[in-house]
Amino acid sequence: MSNSARPSGPYDFLPEVPAFTLTSTDIADGQTLPEPQRSGAFGVPGGQDHSPQLSWSGAPDATLSYVLTCYDPDAPTGSGFWHWAVADIPTSVTELPAGAGTPDSPDLPSGAVTLANDAGMKGFLGSAPPPGHGEHRYFFTVHAVDVASLELPDGATPAFLGFNLFAHTLARATVTAVFQR
Repeated sequence: MSNSARPSGPYDFLPEVPAFTLTSTDIADGQTLPEPQRSGAFGVPGGQDHSPQLSWSGAPDATLSYVLTCYDPDAPTGSGFWHWAVADIPTSVTELPAGAGTPDSPDLPSGAVTLANDAGMKGFLGSAPPPGHGEHRYFFTVHAVDVASLELPDGATPAFLGFNLFAHTLARATVTAVFQR
C-alpha cells in the first residue's frame, strides 16, 4: 500500500481539539512496533499481544476521565481495525504499565471499562497486518473527556465509543507507531 493510497488518520475529519502529551517506554512516534506489541494470536512471529507502557500529562483541568484507544486505519476492512479500547479511566490515573491491556488485567484501574476489540477480545490485540499489505499505522490515543463516565451500554463497540467521544473530547494525545510484514 503506498502512502498516497492510505486512508486518512482517525481524527482528521473531527473537530480540532487541543493536544496534550503521551509518552511510552515501549513505543515511539513513527517507529516500528516492537515484538511484544505484535500479535502472536494472529500468527506474527515473536508477537506477544502485550500492550505498551503509556504515560500522559498536560490534559485540561476540566478533564473528568480518560479514554484509551489503539486503532489501525490501514487495515483492509473498509472501517479500519480497533486493537484496544478502554473507557472511564479515572483522572487519578495518568499511566498504565506494560501489559495493562491483558484481558482481566489487575493493572487497569477500578471503574475502567474495556470494550471488545475488532477480534472480539476485551483487551489489547497486537499488530498483525496482512503480509505484503505495506506499512500500517497504529494510533495509540488518550482522550481527555468532560464526563466521569460515558455510561456505555454493555456490548458497546469501539466505533460507538468513538461516536460518544465526538461530543465529549476536550483534548487528545497520540503516539503513532508503525508495522508491516
